[in-house]
Amino acid sequence: MHVIEVNTKKLLKDFVHCAPSFYSNDKNYIPHLQQDIFPIFNPQTNSLLKEGNIKAWLILNDSNKIIGRIAAFYDANQLKSKIGGIGFFESIDNYEAAKILFETAETWLKNLGFIGVDGPINFGERDKYWGLLTTANAIPSYQENYNPIYYQNLFESNSYQLLFQQLTSEISVETFNIDRFQNMANRIFQNQNFRFEHFKVKELDRFANDFVSIYNQAWQHRPDYVPLTLDRILITLNSLKPILLEEGIWFAYANNQAAGFFVAIPEVNQLFKHVNGNLNWYGKLKFLLFRYFEKLNRMRGIVFGVIPAYQNQGLETGMIMKFYAAMQKTKQFKTCELAWIGDFNPKMQSLIQSLGAKTSKIHYTYRKMFS
Repeated sequence: MHVIEVNTKKLLKDFVHCAPSFYSNDKNYIPHLQQDIFPIFNPQTNSLLKEGNIKAWLILNDSNKIIGRIAAFYDANQLKSKIGGIGFFESIDNYEAAKILFETAETWLKNLGFIGVDGPINFGERDKYWGLLTTANAIPSYQENYNPIYYQNLFESNSYQLLFQQLTSEISVETFNIDRFQNMANRIFQNQNFRFEHFKVKELDRFANDFVSIYNQAWQHRPDYVPLTLDRILITLNSLKPILLEEGIWFAYANNQAAGFFVAIPEVNQLFKHVNGNLNWYGKLKFLLFRYFEKLNRMRGIVFGVIPAYQNQGLETGMIMKFYAAMQKTKQFKTCELAWIGDFNPKMQSLIQSLGAKTSKIHYTYRKMFS
C-alpha cells in the first residue's frame, strides 16, 4: 500500500469519483453530487481557503487500485483553537489502510502546529457532510454523511474518541402531537409583539440579512462558533433556490426584531438517487424528468435557531406550527426529518421528542488529541 497526495486536477477527480466504489453492494447508498464536492476544494468557491487550507490523499494497493481516501483541513477558527479537521474519509475494511490514512492527515496537521483533530467533519457548514453514521439501514439524506458501519471501528481503533452525538429524528403528519401545541400556538399568534413570515425568493436579500443576524446571535456562545457572513449565506440560498419551498422556511420576529428561523428543504435525494452523483446535462435532464413523474413526499429540517433574548417564549412552537400548517396545505409532504440536534442541546432534543418525533439516525463526531 502507498499514499499519494491529491495535487492535480486528475487526482482530485479520482478522489471525488472513487467514493461509489466503496458501496457497490449497498442498496441504500446515494452518492454525493460531484458538483457539490468539487467547490469545497476550490479557492474561488470556498472562502474558507482565504485563511485556511485543505489537503487530500489517496491510498492505493499494490495493484494501484484506490482503496481509500482522506482530506485534512483548517479554517481561521481552527487556526485559533489548534484543533484541525478531517473528512471525506473512505476506506476498505482494513485497519492498516485506515491507519495510514489517519496518520498521513494527522502528520500534516501536527507539522502545522495543531494539537488535535475532529472528524469526520466538513470543511464548511455543519449541516453538510458532518459526523460518522452509526445507525444501520439508514437512508442517506441530501449532503448527509453516510458510511459502512465498520467505519466506527476504524475510527475508534485509531484512538478517535466521541466528542458529541448528532441525532436525526423523523416525524409524520400522523404522529405530530398537535393537541399538545395547538393551544400554546394560538396564544403566541395572538401576541401582538410576535409575527411569523415564510421565506420569499423575491425578498431573498432581506431574509438573508435576517438569517445572518439570528445565526450570529444564537450561535455565538458555542466554543466552535464561526461568524456567518452575508456573502456565505447568499451563496447557500442561491444554490438552493431550485429546490426551495418558500413555506418550508419560517422566520419569527419579536418587537420587529429578527428573532428566530426554521429551515426545511425538500428531501431531494429522492430524485438525486437517479443521477448517479453527477448533475451534468444528462443528470439535470433525469432530475427534471423524475421531478415531474416522481413527487417528493419528504422534507428535511436542517437548521433551527432563536436568539437568546427570546428563547423559551414560544417562538419555537410558533414556527413549528406554521410549518406544520403549510405542509398540511400542500398535501404532498408526509414526513419531515429533523436533523443535526447535538447531544449538547438537551432543550432542543426535548422539544423534538415532545413533538412526537422518533430518533432515526445517529452520527458521531470524534476528537483525537495528538499528545
